[in-house]
Amino acid sequence: MRAAREETDEGLLRRARGGDEAAFAALYGRRQAGLYRFALQMCGSESVAEDVVQEVFLALLDEEINFDPARGALSSYLYGAARNQVLRRLAKERNFVALADDEGTTNRADEQRRARQSGARRHEARHDPFADASRSETVESVRQAVLALPVHYREVVVLCELQEMSYAEAAAALSCAVGTVRSRLHRARSLLGERLKMFDEGEESAGDYDAARCFA
Repeated sequence: MRAAREETDEGLLRRARGGDEAAFAALYGRRQAGLYRFALQMCGSESVAEDVVQEVFLALLDEEINFDPARGALSSYLYGAARNQVLRRLAKERNFVALADDEGTTNRADEQRRARQSGARRHEARHDPFADASRSETVESVRQAVLALPVHYREVVVLCELQEMSYAEAAAALSCAVGTVRSRLHRARSLLGERLKMFDEGEESAGDYDAARCFA
């Protein structure tokens, strides 16, 4: 077991593809939890998150899956694969989270309803929406605010803020430039601050809240 823990992801994958069940179990145990949290934070559905993780690892055993160690770490590849699975699921199951394809696109009415419901939970306004996330009411508000973000902002928040990836790691998972991750995260934090400030104002002001203003 100690040898498996010290072995690289890539080494475990090579052995797993050769039929080594212990190597596959070790790789799964190492990466499953993080991938599950990522999928759950992206879609808000435990069942979808479980399915995503299962699909990612089943596909990984396929020799035809184009993973090239020279292009990046296996962990980044796994998160990229999980992201693609989540996007496919969200496209089919719109009842979980409405996606925004462009920066001016608004979320659906049910997301606005959930924002109004969360607005009843009052907490101290702050510049950094993650600063006091240890408190349960703040965690719930942040969770709802993250789910309401357009997907290209949501994914950088989940990877960099919630999964604590570096910009470089997130860029590898999303197949984009580090500068893109940095700029999207900056905008996402601004949107989250606006949304959480709206939560602070309570249900009365939230009733007149226009999602288009937040996502402009």
